[in-house]
Amino acid sequence: MSAFTEQALIKKLADLNSSSQSIQTLSLWLIHHRKHHQNIVKIWFKELQKAIANRKLVFMYLANDVIQNSKKKGPEYTESFSTILSKAFKDISQKCEDEKTFKSLDRILKIWDERGVYDSEKIKDFNANLNAKGKLSSLMSNEAKNKEESTSSRKRKTEEPSTSATNGNDKKKSKVPTPSKAKVVEVNGETHITLSPQLPVSDPPEPEELIKMLQDLEEAASSDAITRERITRLPPEVSNLEALSKIEDKDAAIKLAAKVNDAVQLLKDYNTRLASEMTERNKLTVMLKDFQREQQELLAQAEQRLEEYTAKLKRIKEVQNEVKSHLENLPDIINLPDVTGGGLAALPSAADLFNVHH
Repeated sequence: MSAFTEQALIKKLADLNSSSQSIQTLSLWLIHHRKHHQNIVKIWFKELQKAIANRKLVFMYLANDVIQNSKKKGPEYTESFSTILSKAFKDISQKCEDEKTFKSLDRILKIWDERGVYDSEKIKDFNANLNAKGKLSSLMSNEAKNKEESTSSRKRKTEEPSTSATNGNDKKKSKVPTPSKAKVVEVNGETHITLSPQLPVSDPPEPEELIKMLQDLEEAASSDAITRERITRLPPEVSNLEALSKIEDKDAAIKLAAKVNDAVQLLKDYNTRLASEMTERNKLTVMLKDFQREQQELLAQAEQRLEEYTAKLKRIKEVQNEVKSHLENLPDIINLPDVTGGGLAALPSAADLFNVHH
């Protein structure tokens, strides 16, 4: 995965398009470089302001994807975007006229509200800035009016006799699958927003995460020699039922019960630590696989660049050899005839040219 620079981000934002692949690819790149989240959000907002009206929605789709899919890594993007989103919605409200943009953004806000991405006060603030010119209210009222007309129309149709009502085949043909059953990723529509909470499967870990986890595992339960030695030194009577038959009085029974309780607690704590270690090791295995896959992708990219640059170097060397060959075939100036000596007559002066002789 390429290193983060401001110029690289600006270029990626300029190349961003409305396809789900483009949005999700850049989203993964931003999440991978989340330690630069404050700078990334500032650049995102600047480029959003510069973008033409019909591209601003794509920027918001990207923000939505990053905010929702980065939550498993930490709250950095959620917090950083919260400081700039009000201005972003206001910018869109002032510069956009497209009905689809406002409907799509209204749906994003509803999803954020339903899923608790931001609290209700933040959502109200975002809505207020998006609806700064009253466009959303107008759209919503028109939509409600259209729904009402559509409902009235459907009622009139159901009241009318239908020749296909008794036809079973026509009934089957009239059934349309609900959008909730369709699993199609579309960014131009709103489907992408509903699918965006699905966590990306190819989000590789940072090297620092792997190092820390490996260091933590060095002190895991399976490496705790002191505890293991304590377990091996437990008295045999705590795990031998025959010891009960040898108890002769109450004091001996109390002492044995205390030893058994201590042994149970020791083993219980150790087993809990072992179970936790197993979970961490499984998690580490997944992270290592993701990291390995990322390194293989980077290696493939490096090999491709090496191949391209090797081809360029070959072409440059061919040009170099051509230039060298051309230079070698040029005549030597030292061996050229003297054109400044007595071999040729001197050129006439200005006076000779303009003097008229009769």
